[in-house]
Amino acid sequence: MSNSNVQPFHVAIEQAVIDRIWGRLADAHWAEAPDDDDDWTYGTDARWLRSFVRHWLERYDWRAAERALNQWPQFTADVEGQRIHFYHVKGSASRARPLLLTHGWPGSVVEFLGSIERLAHPERFGGSSEDGFDLVIPSLPGYGFSQRPARPIGPRTVARLWRGLMVDALGYATFAAQGGDWGAAVTHLLGIDHADVTKAIHLNMVPSWALPPAEKPDAAEAAFLARIASMRAREMGYHLVQSTKPQTISLALTDTPLGFAAWVCEKFRTWGDTKGNIDSRFDRDTLITNLMLYLVNDAVGPAMWMYRGRWEEMAAGGAMPRVDIPVGIALFPAELIPYPPRAVAERGFAVARWTEMPAGGHFAALEEPVAFSDEVRAFFAQIGY
Repeated sequence: MSNSNVQPFHVAIEQAVIDRIWGRLADAHWAEAPDDDDDWTYGTDARWLRSFVRHWLERYDWRAAERALNQWPQFTADVEGQRIHFYHVKGSASRARPLLLTHGWPGSVVEFLGSIERLAHPERFGGSSEDGFDLVIPSLPGYGFSQRPARPIGPRTVARLWRGLMVDALGYATFAAQGGDWGAAVTHLLGIDHADVTKAIHLNMVPSWALPPAEKPDAAEAAFLARIASMRAREMGYHLVQSTKPQTISLALTDTPLGFAAWVCEKFRTWGDTKGNIDSRFDRDTLITNLMLYLVNDAVGPAMWMYRGRWEEMAAGGAMPRVDIPVGIALFPAELIPYPPRAVAERGFAVARWTEMPAGGHFAALEEPVAFSDEVRAFFAQIGY
C-alpha cells in the first residue's frame, strides 16, 4: 500500500483503560426490576444482565479479543481531516474486486469478522478463487477506532468520506458496496451521490426513506406501511432520543458500562433472530467485544451522533432519487425494519436480485456469516462484477 496517508494499525489498549471498565462494572449499583420481566417486557431483563456482567468480569478475556481483532490487516487513513480505521484484506481473485462493507449501530466491524475469509478467499470453502473480493471494512466516524467528528454528521457525509477512502486513499477507480442499518443508509447514498465510482450495491436492510410514496397504495403496500408504523411505535423510542438529544443520553451512558450494556443488549435481543433468547443467537464474548469497541474508545456518545446528523441531512434535503446501478436485496426474516413489497422497492432501487433468506435478523453478517457471504458473492457474480 503505497499511499503514505495509509498507516498500519494494531489494536493494543492500555491496561489502565481495561481496569477502569472492570472497576465500574464491579462497583455498579443495580436498579430494582419488576418480578415478571423474564420476557424483557419492560426492556433489558435485570437477571439476564447480572449473569452477563458476571461473565464479563470473570470469564471474558479482552486480550484474546484483541488477538482476534488483529487477525486481519488493519489501517488508518486521513480523509477530509477525519482519521478512518478500516480492515483491508486482499482477496484471491487475479483482478481487483473491491467490496466496501459498512456496519451500523449498535454494531461494529466485529459484525463482519466471520465473513472476511469466506468473501476474500472463497476457494477455501469450496468456491472459486476468482470470486474473492478485496475487502475494505471501515469503522464509521465516531465508532470503534475511527476518529470522532467535531459535531454530528449523517450518512450522506459518510458516503462522501467512503468515496475518498476508496478512491483517493486506496486508489480504486471503482468499487462495490454492501451494508445494513447505517451501512444500508450509507451504501444507498453511495448508489445515488457516487454512482460514477460505485458499480453496484447490496443491502440487507431497506431504508424506508428511500422509497417514494404511491399516490394510492395498493393492499400490499398499505400493509407494509402499517407494519412500519407499528414498528416505529413499538421499537423506535431510542431512535427519537438519539436523533434529537443524543448528547443527553451520551453523557449518561459513557460513564457506565452497565448502562451501555443494558441499552445495547436489548437491541440485539429484539432485532436479532433470537426468538426471545439472546443467548441462542449471540455469543456473550462477541457481544462484549462489540461493547468494548465503544467503551475503550470513548465512542458511546459520538456513535449516537449519526442519528442527529441524519436528521439534519434529511431536514435539508428533498426526495431521494432512484438508485439506478444494480441493487441486490437480501431479506432476513427477523429484520427489525419491515421489507417492502418488491414492486415498492423497485420505485427506489434498480433491483437485480431479491433473495428471501431462511434465517437471521438485523445483524445479518454476524448472525448468519455463511449464508450472508454466499448471498453477497452470488449477487455480484450474477451482475458480472
